[in-house]
Amino acid sequence: MPSESPTHAEGAPSSETAPLLGPNASAANNAAEVRSNGTFPNKNSSVVSTSETGDVENGQASDSDDDTRKGDDVPKLKVNLKALFPAMAIGVFLVAMDQTLTIATYGRMGSELNALNSTSWISTSYFLTLTAFQPLYGKVSDIFGRKESLLFAYFVFGLGCLGCGLSQDIIQLCIARAVAGIGGGGMNAVVTILLTDIVSLRDRGMWQGYINIIFAAGMSSGAPIGGLIADSIGWRWAFTAQFPLSMVAWLAVYLVLHLPKTDHAHWTSKVQRVDFLGAFILVSAAFALLFGLDNGSNEGWDKKITIIPLALTPVLFALFILVEVKVASEPFAPGHIILDPPLLAAYMANFFGVAAQMGVLFFIALFFQAAMGLSATESGFVFIPSTFFGLAGSLGGGLFMRRTGKYYWITLLGYTLMIISVAPMVAFTGVVAKSTAGVIVGLCILAFGGGISITSTLIAIIANAAPGDTAVAIACSYLFRSLGTTLGISISTAVLQQVLRTSLAASLGDDDNRARQIEEGVRQSLDYIRKLEPEIADIVRTCYAVAIQWAFIPVIIVAFSALLASAWVRERKLEGR
Repeated sequence: MPSESPTHAEGAPSSETAPLLGPNASAANNAAEVRSNGTFPNKNSSVVSTSETGDVENGQASDSDDDTRKGDDVPKLKVNLKALFPAMAIGVFLVAMDQTLTIATYGRMGSELNALNSTSWISTSYFLTLTAFQPLYGKVSDIFGRKESLLFAYFVFGLGCLGCGLSQDIIQLCIARAVAGIGGGGMNAVVTILLTDIVSLRDRGMWQGYINIIFAAGMSSGAPIGGLIADSIGWRWAFTAQFPLSMVAWLAVYLVLHLPKTDHAHWTSKVQRVDFLGAFILVSAAFALLFGLDNGSNEGWDKKITIIPLALTPVLFALFILVEVKVASEPFAPGHIILDPPLLAAYMANFFGVAAQMGVLFFIALFFQAAMGLSATESGFVFIPSTFFGLAGSLGGGLFMRRTGKYYWITLLGYTLMIISVAPMVAFTGVVAKSTAGVIVGLCILAFGGGISITSTLIAIIANAAPGDTAVAIACSYLFRSLGTTLGISISTAVLQQVLRTSLAASLGDDDNRARQIEEGVRQSLDYIRKLEPEIADIVRTCYAVAIQWAFIPVIIVAFSALLASAWVRERKLEGR
């Protein structure tokens, strides 16, 4: 391999910088960049081989390739984007609204089901299946088709939401949430893949900004509406109402999205190509981690039921990598993609960044309701400002990348802001003072930085992936996001529950039986706090605030890790295609 900088097929030098990588990193991946413009080649596209254009690996291309590349200005898939975008937006809106419904109402759900100390499972059961199926949709949509995969996702998501509304205990609720996660993963991943099929790479960030407008609308409306429903007719209706909306989205996609069939094989042969073994091992690994962390914080870290799952976790993750690299014929997380240095850097930045952000969003809602005494409705409304700051960061980042064609430094900026945001949130959860407004300021900074970085890392992944790997590379980004979400929520919750237990035991003092009774009561239901004597209730609220402050420790660690990983992201000039 020559040492000089590789070039694109059109003969112009590829503009790429990575201050910590150097110009020659992952040269094999550079060679795979022939004709990459963020869209997928299809059977009718005139993909130019190296035999026709010269030795692309050595930076040589014939002049005739310039003419051939003029066709790249036209999207690979010719669809009516104006009609399709609203149909896709319905699903994005529902997924966003579902996330904020959970954040605003999980305290009420846990209290009603007498399982407040297990409320992390309401989210983690959803993200368990999301983790396995979200990246799987990349390969599944290649095998079965984009439209079919999206229709399946809408239907399963709606079915899961209906099950949530009908649940009678925490186990049924978590199972229904797991079903919804299977569908929710596709509603995100397939829409992202479809946009990449249609839109050029340089405009991709701007279109992601449009998607994030819809996402922000869902988040901003979901939290207050979910809180209002929980405080009035009951939290179950917040989920049940999503079923008919999902069916409307299903019908819209069915009527609007028309794509040519490229694979006419029988469905049984297609099913055999899906990497179910890898998905099963991945779910098992994530479940073992979550189960161990949950039992450690609730039952004790020296129990076998805690030690065994935690010990099995690294073994299962190693087995998953082995299956994806050596065993699976069509892996949904191929080793040549997830282990490619430029892509791995972006994936790890996603992993740690989402872990920090989602960990905060989950336990800070408990601060508003348990420590500050806000209702579910009020707790939902306080998330609105940060939602719009997240939107501003994502859309602004997309416009910046469209104007400059660069994403490296803005990615570092986003993760730096996430680190800075921890300071006001810790300060105003009781270290300096208890202030809802102060915490909201920190949430806004966190959301703004997260909005920038989540968009810019997606563009980095698309820019660095080989054309034929784009769908799977995008889907793998959702794998790392889901794993990050799961890890962030579970570790932060484990720290919170552990500190809460010890803090309550130390503060409630002499009567061990009374202290144990109060401890179990407040960890099972927020309503229990309101039934306590005022002075005892104040002690409990203070203990919750202290526990939440300690929960920021894993957040700051993973946020720094995200910044470190993002420093290794490779910059590629986004051409104006």
